[in-house]
This record gives sequence, C-alpha cells and structure tokens, in this order.
Amino acid sequence: MVTDNRHFFDVAAHFCLQGEVIDVKPLGNGLINDTLKITTAGSTTPDYVLQRINNNIFTDVPLLQRNIEVVTQHIRAKLLQRGEKDIDRKVLTFVPTKEGKTYFEAPDGTYWRVAVFIPDAYTYEAVTPEYSYSAGRSFSEFEAMLTDVPEQLGETIPDFHNMALRRRQLDEATKEDKVGRVKEVSNLLNEIYDHVEHMCMAEELYKEGRLPKRICHCDTKVNNMLFDKDGHVLCVIDLDTVMPSFVFSDYGDFLRTGANFVAEDCPDLKDVGFNMEIFRAFTEGYIEGSESFLTPIERDNLPFAAALFPFMQAVRFLTDYINGDTYYKIQYPEHNLVRTENQMALFRDVMRHEGEMNDFIKRLTR
Repeated sequence: MVTDNRHFFDVAAHFCLQGEVIDVKPLGNGLINDTLKITTAGSTTPDYVLQRINNNIFTDVPLLQRNIEVVTQHIRAKLLQRGEKDIDRKVLTFVPTKEGKTYFEAPDGTYWRVAVFIPDAYTYEAVTPEYSYSAGRSFSEFEAMLTDVPEQLGETIPDFHNMALRRRQLDEATKEDKVGRVKEVSNLLNEIYDHVEHMCMAEELYKEGRLPKRICHCDTKVNNMLFDKDGHVLCVIDLDTVMPSFVFSDYGDFLRTGANFVAEDCPDLKDVGFNMEIFRAFTEGYIEGSESFLTPIERDNLPFAAALFPFMQAVRFLTDYINGDTYYKIQYPEHNLVRTENQMALFRDVMRHEGEMNDFIKRLTR
C-alpha cells in the first residue's frame, strides 16, 4: 500500500465527495484490497471508504464495477419497493468520479473506488451458530433479491468455482509432473480420482439444463456482512466476486471454512471435522431466505455442495503442490500438501454426515 498520505488525498479529490476531506487512514484488515477511511469536516457530511481495487486478481475493473453497480442499484430498488427504512444503511452506495464512473484509474495504474461509510456498523470474525444463521439467511436473501436482475453480469474471476476446470488442471499437473512429486502423492491422487467424476456433477447438470446459474456472492464469510449495534444484519459487503454461479458456491464455500473445527492448514488431522451445529444453523437460515427461488434439485444437492468445496480446494492445493507451489503462498515446503490432507479429511467427514444432512434439510422443508 502507498504510505504517502498526500497520495490518498489526491485520489479522493477525483470523486464527488461532500464536505472537506480532513483525514485518510487505513480501515480494517482486508486481504485483497487496500481499504481506508476518508473523514470529512463537520457533522452533516458523510465519511467515506476509499478502496484500491486489486487489478492483479480482478483484471477487468470496468466489468467488476458494472456488476457492483447493477447489483446495488437493483437491491436499492427492491428495498424501496418494500418500504424499508434506513435504506442507505442496508445497501452500499458508491460515489462517482467527476467523470461519472464508479472507479478511478490513477496515473500509476492503480484503480480506486469510494463508497459512503456506514456509521455504527460492525463486522465479526467469530463463526458462531447465531452468526452462521444470520449468514445463511442474509446471503440467500441477497440471492433472492437478484433473481430478476434484468442485465447479464460478467464473471469477475472466470471459472472461479468450476470443478471440471480444476480437474483438468490436476490432470495436466499430474501428466507434466514438473518437480517430480506425483509418486509421493499417489495415494491422495487415487482417492481424488475415485470421487472426481461425481464431484463434477454440477457442471453436468448445468449442461443438461437442470441446474441454473444465479447471481451469487461467491465469498460467503461471516465477516462479509455488516451488523448494527443490536446484532442485526444491515447488508452484505465485499461484492467483488458477485457473479453468475451455482447456489452451491454460496452454500458450500461458507461451510468449508465456517464448519471446519480448525483452519484449512492445520496439520493435526485428528482435529479436522465438520461442525454439524454450524451446518444446521447456516442451513436453517439459508433455506428460510431462499424458499422463494430454490429449486428441488438445488435444495436436494446442498449436502453435495458441502462436500464439493473442501474437495475442490483439496484439488487446487494438490495441483499447486505438484506444480511446485507456484500459486498459493507457502510458509514451509509441505504447506500445500498439509492443506490438501486437511481438506480431504474435511471432505471425508462431510461425506460421513451426508445422511444426517439430508434428513435435516427434509425436516426443514417438509
């Protein structure tokens, strides 16, 4: 991140802000984008959030911002139709530049955007049953509001959750065996290939016209929601990954991280496991919020989605390990291998709970 404070003032000057900017300082601990708070003078003008868009990851910034504009404007219109109060606290508001865009490209090639800061709003890191229920409900309601968006959105990260692509990448890595690691991981590869055909089911169902793509968040974490001081969800945030996907993305990705008893790189595999309490809380919220649009084939395959995401992540970690650790940052030579074993252990435990998950979902929808 640029540390010269004057640079941030210069960037902020390109946006149509109300009031005099008196301070710009770092906000939060985002892993992808640099985020700062713009403070303005006086009590009648809003403060703002200035964010540098990581265009190394999101290479098509105009498409990214167009997606976000369409989504936030559509949600705002839905909230107005409902007669909601405090709408500016329930959907993000992005500020245009003086040229009318919602992003600014600086001379140094960096991209920036500004949103109105929502005061008295909080994020939480803890994955508790209460917050998991809120996440399930909020992310499915987010999807529900976007089922009738009139404009086709683009993929900000193409094939982000495409299991068939991840399989092909593993095939290529195994065939090339660039650093001679395939023999070492033969047992893992055998187990993965025992399941991989079934785990590509979503893409096959889509080809057959039986599984729709919807506008999904694709980064469903507890800390991607804003709460008010009473613990009620205000809105979903971090919209960079909003794009067409299967609902499995929003459902399965949350449980992959939120319902594992340990972090994805914990080497002690006996501690890895699928937290059914988190599963039940998140699923209850998700089913309640999605009843207006979820099809039977989507609902009945939610347990598949819970298994798909640790499996897919294991494939990605193992592919990177076989390729010589060129994608994920590692802290020691076997880091990606440990991650792979962790995610496969989680996958096995999810599969052991498949019947219990199916029964729970049937009871919810009976």
